[in-house]
Amino acid sequence: METTKVAILGASGYTGMELVRLLLVHPAAQITAATSRTNAGRRIDEVFPRFSRLPGSELPFSEPDIEAVATSGATVAFLALPHGAAAQYASALLERGLRVIDLSADFRLREAATYKEFYEDSHPAPELLATAVYGLPEVHGEAIAAAHLVASPGCYPTSILLPLIPLLREGLIDPATIVANSLSGVSGAGRKADLGLLFVECNESTRAYGIPKHRHLSEIEQELSSAAGSKVTITFVPHLVPVNNGICTTTTAMLQGDLASVEHALRSTYKNSSFVRLLGTEAFPDTKNVTRTNFIDIGWQHDERTGRLLLLSAEDNLGKGAAGQAVQSFNLMAGLPDVTGLEIV
Repeated sequence: METTKVAILGASGYTGMELVRLLLVHPAAQITAATSRTNAGRRIDEVFPRFSRLPGSELPFSEPDIEAVATSGATVAFLALPHGAAAQYASALLERGLRVIDLSADFRLREAATYKEFYEDSHPAPELLATAVYGLPEVHGEAIAAAHLVASPGCYPTSILLPLIPLLREGLIDPATIVANSLSGVSGAGRKADLGLLFVECNESTRAYGIPKHRHLSEIEQELSSAAGSKVTITFVPHLVPVNNGICTTTTAMLQGDLASVEHALRSTYKNSSFVRLLGTEAFPDTKNVTRTNFIDIGWQHDERTGRLLLLSAEDNLGKGAAGQAVQSFNLMAGLPDVTGLEIV
């Protein structure tokens, strides 16, 4: 199997660490550059002893220098950087011929005006928005395979979009009635010092945040609108829960078809999908079954009293919601089966 040399920029955050974990053992990838301002000069296995003795773990972290990354031999770069910062690196790396998988929000939106509305800053590289492919492999697989710039989706959007897109395409739910409630582990906030994320503040506590206009709403509504063929506006309420990893989402909407049509739409859409597990009406998705994997579990029920369809999903926010999904896109770009290096349970 041919090996692709890869770089990870921002490799010491939670998402970056998960990328390191997956790519160190990936049979067709070799990490040739891993950047971290904080840990520059220290070996990967020194910063993360859990990776000790894995081939490649002796690689030292480096400063995020574009020329050093480009001359490392990497042909694909993963950007696990904050929004706003990722775009400048993406532009420079693309100019040097690398393919880029960006895990920030910088290229997920098609309109610079929408980016400014939700992220409160002008887009740093608006000329690249039209070239970026939204990195949801189950929906845009062919485009991802040919892409030079992939915008990997956010964790919340993945848990909401995959259950809804097939149903909106078939007109089986009323788009105006969609309400999504999500609960996420604390790692979704990133690896940073923040009073609200300290153990004593989060443990034995659950709270909503980022309402009524969480930043992820922008890409959620963009992709739902594309599926529906008309503008979709939803209510989205994220919550922080005291676990490390995992997202559990319940999305409801008024049913316009019947439950059999819902099941047919989901099963026909995802029958060949490696990482979408459809549980039907007999089981409820549980984060303990998806953490540290690239799976998303989806179930559904019909509330006959209210006429609402209940869509239930669970994923790992660092896996299918971030690093795992980015590696899945990398596999498609490299011409590999999308499960390569991700068959971990």
